[in-house]
Amino acid sequence: MTCFSLRAAVEPGVMPRVLELFAKRNLVPDRWHSDVVGTARDELSIDLQVSDLTPETGAYIARCLRQIWGVEAVLTSEKRFA
Repeated sequence: MTCFSLRAAVEPGVMPRVLELFAKRNLVPDRWHSDVVGTARDELSIDLQVSDLTPETGAYIARCLRQIWGVEAVLTSEKRFA
């Protein structure tokens, strides 16, 4: 499972733009959680998990996410199950 953690501006268009990257690839995130954070409540934190992505596809999606207007940072990790 590939995990994505994003920090973005609090703008209404950010979440649909993020979701669109997955929808265009016929992917539905297994988990999506978002919060407005920061002392001034001026940051959007989005955490999502997607199954069955190759490491290459996950890295490509992360690069695409970084190009979305309003997205300030994208971190990725792989979740392994025992």
